[in-house]
Amino acid sequence: MHVAIYLPLVIPLLVAAVAGPIASRLPPKAATWLLTASALALALASSAVLGLLALSALIRLPVIDALGHLSGSAVASGDAVSVPAAVAGGALLTLAATAAGRAAWRRGSAIVRAHRHASRLPGAGEIVVTEAAAADAYTIPGRPCRIVITQGMLRALSAGERDVLLAHERTHARNSHYLFTSVARLAAAANPLLRPVAAEVGYAIERWADEHAAAQTGDRALTARAIAHAALAASAAPPDRDAALTALGLITEEGEGRREGRHRRTRSRARRAGPVPRRVAALLAPPAGLSLPLLAAAVLLVAVSGASALEAARNLHQLIELAQGQPG
Repeated sequence: MHVAIYLPLVIPLLVAAVAGPIASRLPPKAATWLLTASALALALASSAVLGLLALSALIRLPVIDALGHLSGSAVASGDAVSVPAAVAGGALLTLAATAAGRAAWRRGSAIVRAHRHASRLPGAGEIVVTEAAAADAYTIPGRPCRIVITQGMLRALSAGERDVLLAHERTHARNSHYLFTSVARLAAAANPLLRPVAAEVGYAIERWADEHAAAQTGDRALTARAIAHAALAASAAPPDRDAALTALGLITEEGEGRREGRHRRTRSRARRAGPVPRRVAALLAPPAGLSLPLLAAAVLLVAVSGASALEAARNLHQLIELAQGQPG
């Protein structure tokens, strides 16, 4: 196997570097789909390469040679990766599989709990208004999804801003946005290099809902004010909600956005203000158009990663066939 086998382990760093520009400069819906699909594809490609590295270590074992009728000398002289790299790949694959499995279990359990919580909310309609004084609004996954708005949030917004808020939350509910965050976070659990991509998926989803609300109300400035006022009102008092669902990204919390903003500030001064000011600034600017260079760059990186993983699999398969065709 040549050096191309390691490309799927490095390319996630490059995609993480362009995730921010993709989320900011592409239409939010397109950015959400592109980043989510890229995260999933890159996680699969990197996991596949780690599996190939581990397999290249296994076929060196005498017991595997005997079971598979392989020529140990052919394997040793073939185009195989070094033993330390193969062992490291196996160890990393074990860690990735364990992390992804734990994340999938936690997220699956949380989704089930969210569905049960949504079914227990009062009333039969999509919108549930609670008497809580703390300003809060969020969408809970379920069948159907339920939109929860507190009296505190309604009092903090004007009539027009309430329309924006409802349009925003309905976009989350009707497009099952929690599924995008779930896929992106599971990919990041399998490959931590994809955590910036998962964070930008969350931002792109909020921008998707913002843009839909702006289109529904026909007033981008009003939408920007509503987003800013809702964030300020929510920051005044901690909301009373399921912390586990919030932490897993199943419901949106402005406080979580501020924490993500602080994390991103350590990476880039350009994002010092955090996600909410970025969203407001985007709404006060003309809608983003489709940036073909960014789109092409992301697609090319993912394609190269997948092609490298397939080439590595082909090389290993050829090595095994060669070893089976030679006497031990």
